[in-house]
Amino acid sequence: MADDTAGPADDEDADETDGDERAEDDKRIGRAAGVIRRSHGWTQQLVADRAGISKSYLSRLERGERSIDSRHLIVALARALEVAPVDLTSVALPGLEQDGLAPVIDDVRVALLGASVGASVGQAVPADVLRARVGAVLDDQQRCRHEQVGTALPGLIGDLHATMAAGRDGVELAELAVLVHVQGAMAWLRDVGGPLDLGWQAASIAQQQAQRVDDPRLLGIAAFGTSHGLLAAGAFDLAARTLVTATSGVPTVDVAGEQLAGMLAFSSSLVAAARRDRSEARAALDLAAELAARTGEANAFYFGFGPTNVGVWRMSVALESGEHPDAVRIAERLNPAMIPSPQRQAAYWSDYGRALTRMRGRIVDAAAALRQAERISPHRLRHPFVRETLAELRNKAPGGRVGREIRGMAHRAGLPG
Repeated sequence: MADDTAGPADDEDADETDGDERAEDDKRIGRAAGVIRRSHGWTQQLVADRAGISKSYLSRLERGERSIDSRHLIVALARALEVAPVDLTSVALPGLEQDGLAPVIDDVRVALLGASVGASVGQAVPADVLRARVGAVLDDQQRCRHEQVGTALPGLIGDLHATMAAGRDGVELAELAVLVHVQGAMAWLRDVGGPLDLGWQAASIAQQQAQRVDDPRLLGIAAFGTSHGLLAAGAFDLAARTLVTATSGVPTVDVAGEQLAGMLAFSSSLVAAARRDRSEARAALDLAAELAARTGEANAFYFGFGPTNVGVWRMSVALESGEHPDAVRIAERLNPAMIPSPQRQAAYWSDYGRALTRMRGRIVDAAAALRQAERISPHRLRHPFVRETLAELRNKAPGGRVGREIRGMAHRAGLPG
């Protein structure tokens, strides 16, 4: 069950007395839930009972005093309100016009549409040229060079699919296509706060290419992307089945296979946490840790798998499970400088900040962690869970420098002042 710690005394509609003047433009998941609830004429008690949380906790969520930072809670609220999870999470997507990303995302959208219907605008290119271009884009993605990635993706997707359409459709090009769509397009869209439907479209294209050549490793990489798309949509059971099927086919006869199996185990642990199956989540994490002990720090298929990443995923699973003190303890045992990928370093700092926000007396530390995540990857603040955390922090923020820093991050994340 989600945290149901009682908040301030709340009348049935207390949430409406302090937020209506900002509800129209303050796009937070909790406020969206309140708007949907009131549109149905339902009481907080009814929705809270349906979602399996207390009425006081729901009131705090709607007022923005507590962040919604787990997939399980989003799905529980969506079901209680009789809407899809995306109806809640889509309101937390920031406006992209302010930093010029909207036209870039539109270009990526067109490229993905062309790839989906077999009408890519591009030209046939030698395989070695494509491999070099794919490597450059995925390196930039891991280094959080999001502007370069967004600029390069449309042309790369077009040329890659045009090359395959010209008859050069072997396993090598299928591998490049799977990597570009999962580790390039899907990961980039997640990091810059792009529309969720585009990430799902990228994962679907990767799945089609992996199935076309029936390669077990490519099917595993595609399943990683597909499972995370299903997880975001709240289809936890389907995500779990997808991962079980893919994992059973991945050969682990070499280090690269073990790394891929480890990444699928990470994904299984997160899905299990969202399903509130803590024993399965722990078992999957333990399996990943065993594999990481054999592989060491590595980067097959651009996953950055290794012992340090095990710790980062343990943090993510603890957060999904609502175990914020555990997430803090895990974070404080890790050395983030050992994480080879800046992208994963940003994930470490943002998850650490999210966990610290729930700890009494750690507001200053939470702000510092989120600021470090922003320094590494400015777009990290766009993640819906990070935005929710900043909204909560802003309500708790003290005066002075720390308060100004929190309000500045909230503004840069797209939250109105």
